[in-house]
Amino acid sequence: MVRARQRVKRLLYPAYEARMVRFLPDEGLPKHVGVMLDGNRRWAKAVGRDTAHGHRAGAANIEPLLEWCEEFGIEVVTLWLLSTDNLNRPEQELVPLLGIIEEAVASLVDQKRWRIHPVGALDLLPTRTAQRLKEASEATRDVDGMLVNVAVGYGGRQEIADAVKSLLAEASAQGLSIDEVAQTLDVEHIAEHLYTKGQPDPDLVIRTSGEQRLGGFLLWQSAKSEFYFCEALWPEFRRVDFIRALRAYAARERRFGS
Repeated sequence: MVRARQRVKRLLYPAYEARMVRFLPDEGLPKHVGVMLDGNRRWAKAVGRDTAHGHRAGAANIEPLLEWCEEFGIEVVTLWLLSTDNLNRPEQELVPLLGIIEEAVASLVDQKRWRIHPVGALDLLPTRTAQRLKEASEATRDVDGMLVNVAVGYGGRQEIADAVKSLLAEASAQGLSIDEVAQTLDVEHIAEHLYTKGQPDPDLVIRTSGEQRLGGFLLWQSAKSEFYFCEALWPEFRRVDFIRALRAYAARERRFGS
């Protein structure tokens, strides 16, 4: 019976997806989407496999997501792959996870379709991982495609702290005192020192796995973003789930705090 229902779903979903796409507006879709790829470990536990298997399954779902984003004209995608808090996980989990992330990023580079931009505190990462991320950025620098921010060793509070440090270091190099900086400081000055400087803020932030919290993701940039929380665990996130997120976004009237 279960298998029969699954077969019916596989047959009906293409038609259902096509119908949903027809009702999406031609304009008004997000240009920058942030995605919190959550639920790999819970998915692995549910299918009776180890944590690394869950992370590999999650990594395998990244390229399809980027293809869906391209399909709907999204220009910037930010993927949260590893938080600063995640760096405190046991070594037997963290080391394989970092290797999986390195492989996933290398695979994105091999596609030669997307510009890879690391966002995070690279100095907190192992030397090898940080180097791989820098190499990915350099290798795709001239690619004329969607910009993909890869958030590894990322924390929103850490980003803001790093931005302030960078701002103060720049001011010191210009011979400015702390008092002089304080008198002229505004939000745009801090924004110019964020990991995503020069980029538009995310229009839509998606979190999978049913959790309804930011957890530190793009704290500064998401002040006026729309949020969509999806029950699917990340390895199970499908094109139809993404289309639902776009549909929900398109149905909202953005007020930008007014």
